Amino acid sequence: MKRKQEYYNKSARTLLYIGMLFCISFAFPQVDSIQELQVLNERMSNKNVFVPERFIKSSNSKSRKAKTQLELISGLGGTNFLGDLGGADKIGKDNSLRDLDFSSSDIGISSGIRLRFHPFIACSSLLNIGFVRGNDSKTSEPVRNNRNLHFRSPIINWSQRIECILVSNERNRPRGFYEHFNQIYVFSGLGIVYFNPKAKLYGSWVPLRPLRTEGQGLPGGAKKYSRVTLTIPLGIGIRTSINREWKIGIEATYVKTFSDYIDDVHGTYYDPGILNEVVGPNSAYLSNPAKNPSAFNPGSKRGDKQKDALFYMNVTIYYTIWSKKRIASF
Repeated sequence: MKRKQEYYNKSARTLLYIGMLFCISFAFPQVDSIQELQVLNERMSNKNVFVPERFIKSSNSKSRKAKTQLELISGLGGTNFLGDLGGADKIGKDNSLRDLDFSSSDIGISSGIRLRFHPFIACSSLLNIGFVRGNDSKTSEPVRNNRNLHFRSPIINWSQRIECILVSNERNRPRGFYEHFNQIYVFSGLGIVYFNPKAKLYGSWVPLRPLRTEGQGLPGGAKKYSRVTLTIPLGIGIRTSINREWKIGIEATYVKTFSDYIDDVHGTYYDPGILNEVVGPNSAYLSNPAKNPSAFNPGSKRGDKQKDALFYMNVTIYYTIWSKKRIASF
């Protein structure tokens, strides 16, 4: 409990620091006319602060320009799994955000490229690499806790996304001066993910797919599953400029997958005697490591058939490698 509270405290402090950064960014003064400039300078004269005229936005709407930009993206943040294993302290929909177990969060990184070709539209190619995990023993929900299954899996997720900019506050400054830039955006797309679920046995992480824990490929068992599946990312983000080339943001992404085997759990329990004879004792044990094994007999429910999902929360950094001004239709 103490470790869980420390985790929440660290997460809260991190979000607070990020929020402070955005507040500072939005606080830079924006003026639209000579009259506003004079009023602003009068108010700030006691503080010895002066806003130069070159920061004034022209009254001609055509002087407001968006940029066609090509940017490199890097990100770091947390990953979560939404599936059969682990989850909240209640029975819920496995792929719902309400089933998040923050104590099972892991770390992930991202890298990619983004092209903004319209004032309100951009596209990006992004690669996310990290780990996800789930553990029934961490939930107090009786059935899950007694089931006692667990897993860990690497995640390699490539996605092609289309981005819609909902709110944009941009001021293009003369070269050499600060460029103010704030955006709120949503995105979706199509991707593909590789996974390889493993369980810990005698101190080592053992791949689960070769163990056929639900009788995959055996008489009366499930079909063998692929470790690659399609994904649909859905998300929202906010970003602000640091200077003319660099931007920073925070992004939340829900990733729908088309597999229910990211945690190696999908259907029903298979006969452990057959698994022990055909595959081996490790298969028989990891198929049913329940605290009370007799509560889960062959043919009883081991998982459900809801597709698994992933959740990312990343801090992202953008670096502009090419840009061209264009008239924006605001």
